[in-house]
Amino acid sequence: MLRLAAIALSVLVCATPVLAEEAGTVQRVTLTSWKSVFGRIEARERIPARARLGGTLTQITVAEGSKVEAGQTIGVVTDEKLDLQLGAIDAQLRALGSQLENAKTELQRGESLLERGVTTAQRLDQLRTEVRVLEGQIDATQADRDVLVQREAEGTVIAPIAGTVLDVPVTSGSVVLGGDVVAQIGGGGFFLRLAIPERHAATLTEGAEIRVGEDRKGRLAKIYPLIENGRVIADVEVEGLPTDFVDARVPVRLPVGTTEALVVPEGAVQSRMGLDFVTVAAADGTPRERAVVLGQRHELDGAQVVEVLSGLTEGDRLVRHE
Repeated sequence: MLRLAAIALSVLVCATPVLAEEAGTVQRVTLTSWKSVFGRIEARERIPARARLGGTLTQITVAEGSKVEAGQTIGVVTDEKLDLQLGAIDAQLRALGSQLENAKTELQRGESLLERGVTTAQRLDQLRTEVRVLEGQIDATQADRDVLVQREAEGTVIAPIAGTVLDVPVTSGSVVLGGDVVAQIGGGGFFLRLAIPERHAATLTEGAEIRVGEDRKGRLAKIYPLIENGRVIADVEVEGLPTDFVDARVPVRLPVGTTEALVVPEGAVQSRMGLDFVTVAAADGTPRERAVVLGQRHELDGAQVVEVLSGLTEGDRLVRHE
């Protein structure tokens, strides 16, 4: 009899409702839909350093990866014809100088003869004209020489901006023409460039937060209006962006819309034997486990939540796990 009474008492205790400690309710919230794409690390400015003179590249002082400053000499192009032309003009200047000295001597002699009445004023004017003509020829020849000197100076290839040398398509000894690229320089900072499918164009807004990699965040700085090959081009500004490799691809997630879903804290889900369970409070307060189908995980106000596709309804009371 005593054993039967003990069994009956234990059954009665188990049947008594036990109030569970609640840990919030199942909520319907608005979640941001994210699109995963790849962005390329690009230099804000990519400007070629071009040869201004045609000739032979006799010196190149940079290689891929070199750091340069604006105005720095990165190569020298030599045109041997310029040296020959300068030599010819120097010879002309020497000849004209000798002729000018002779003409000035004749002019002084003519002035002396005019004072003694031996020559005429007309002859003296002719001598003065010869001196002025020779002086003009010397000035014109000197100007031609200055042009050649300037062309020779243009053989120096300079960096147009400060930055990093991305490409050097020529080597020392190469024959180049005026306008040929000697080096490609990237500078002005770095950013991410995205190519986004055009179906998401209407959902993109400048200034939106972009997630880069695992722990970085950026800002959608500019959206270009021209769609190329079915894709929208956009630029993202990111602080601390690694710049060791230009054109490197980086995983990016960007917001492309919103959706409503039921969510629960990630800690409220228990997994056993391949199934997911969430404990909720029944009408009388007793805890009940429900099998649920989960969706994606999200971050909501700094807390990790998980989307519930089925098994719960809005307003269900969650029970804290002991």
